[in-house]
Amino acid sequence: MTWLALGGAAIAATAALAQGMEEQPAPQHDTAWHNAQMLYLAGLKPADGWLNGPGGMRYRKVKSGQPGAPHPAPTDVVTIHYAGRLIDGSEFDSSIARGEPATFPLPRLIKGWQLGVPLMAVGDTFEFALPQSLAYGPEGKGPIPGGATLLFTIELIAIPGAEG
Repeated sequence: MTWLALGGAAIAATAALAQGMEEQPAPQHDTAWHNAQMLYLAGLKPADGWLNGPGGMRYRKVKSGQPGAPHPAPTDVVTIHYAGRLIDGSEFDSSIARGEPATFPLPRLIKGWQLGVPLMAVGDTFEFALPQSLAYGPEGKGPIPGGATLLFTIELIAIPGAEG
């Protein structure tokens, strides 16, 4: 498994996405495309369960784990199932599709995951909508274009090494 260290909050590389992602330049987009990325986040309404999170992220719980289940600390290693999509619905990576959960140290993941996953308890499934500043920034990574808003569905399976 390849883990990519953070190079900066705006262009941090998610180890989760590094698995199987081809190295290629991300496509460039026009102003209308970039505006659509920001408008997508604004369109996620509280009436649909969306909450405002740190750094401009939006999130909602779609499934609850066991009451009293532990939450990971920002420095923990986590085992998760996840799927990542662009706002057009195209999937760019998925442990679910591979049929095998992934285990990562949170400090080595994109900023949006570092901020979002600790909001979860073991067994929870959340949806996250991350602005580019919490994802791959203006540069992009592999098939993820620079400036892209990213959508993730994440199930927190375990916190390896955590007592409980």
